[in-house]
Amino acid sequence: MLWKTFRWAFAVTAVGLVGGVLYDGWTAFGIVAILAVLEISLSFDNAVINAGILKKLNTFWQRIFLTIGILIAVFGMRLLFPVVIVSVSARLAPQEAVHLALTDKERYQELVTDAHPSIAAFGGMFLLMIFLDFILEDRGTKWLGRVERPLARLGRIDMLSVCVALVVLLVTSMTFATQAHQHGGHHADKAQTVLVSGVAGLVTYLVVHGLSGFFEARLAGEQSDEEGGEAAGNRSGVALAGRAAFFTFLYLEVLDASFSFDGVIGAFAVTNDIVLMALGLGIGAMYVRSLTVYLVRQGTLDDYVYLEHGAHYAIGALAAVLLVSIRYEVNDIVTGLIGVTLIGAAFWSSVRFNRATAG
Repeated sequence: MLWKTFRWAFAVTAVGLVGGVLYDGWTAFGIVAILAVLEISLSFDNAVINAGILKKLNTFWQRIFLTIGILIAVFGMRLLFPVVIVSVSARLAPQEAVHLALTDKERYQELVTDAHPSIAAFGGMFLLMIFLDFILEDRGTKWLGRVERPLARLGRIDMLSVCVALVVLLVTSMTFATQAHQHGGHHADKAQTVLVSGVAGLVTYLVVHGLSGFFEARLAGEQSDEEGGEAAGNRSGVALAGRAAFFTFLYLEVLDASFSFDGVIGAFAVTNDIVLMALGLGIGAMYVRSLTVYLVRQGTLDDYVYLEHGAHYAIGALAAVLLVSIRYEVNDIVTGLIGVTLIGAAFWSSVRFNRATAG
């Protein structure tokens, strides 16, 4: 089972490391390996969250997630995304941004760093909405009951998660605006960019998650009709299953993109070579994808009941880190340790719970 699920990750690792050596020698080999470890450590919570969503899909869409999805994750987010950011922020043609990335790596890194506030605002708001919608929902299983019970009661208020997210965004943009006032007009433009990017992240979450939930609900209704003997709904049920699966897949891809922001930005602390970044982060992304499928097929989330809670708390922490990083630099080691610590604590709590119920 382990080999079957991770075989493509192992193959991509071999190809990526060999590619690094052929591209720039053994130094590149080390850089690619470091970037792969960085991506895995920062994205373990991503795998847990993705597993909770992916288990709703059949084997076909799980394969799509590992094939087409990984192409989007590696080539889209780890290779093309930094180029697109530079192209948009510096108002360069895409081919000029690529040329800059290959010929003037220092300037390219400066432009990506300059675009960080908008990236962090978009990703931070998207991840914050995921955390808020989870923590404000009344769930039968509660990990930190003293915190989750009162929040679940508050969650009965319609659109509370959106209101909280907008307040957080306003505070974040005003904080950045304070820095802007101190440092001049260039940052003042960025303060507005933070606000617009954050709203874009919020809207993206609402649209993609809303469509996924809509078609999932329609599919559930069709399946109920079919179970009741309404044969006429069979064809539409198949069509709705396709739509529901498609939008769930789309939601997964946007979710993965939001998780990858910190990894892409953090990679510049290791190298500013986009080829090595794509190789290293691509290897890491493949392991995260394979781990997601492994968790689904092993039923790990069902066996360890608090694991999903820990992953969502890690998401909340990552959202906070992204928003704070708009003004302050946050070390990637800190980000990774927060996620690993929260998930580790949730795992240990799950083990204790299983022992108690078994006894």
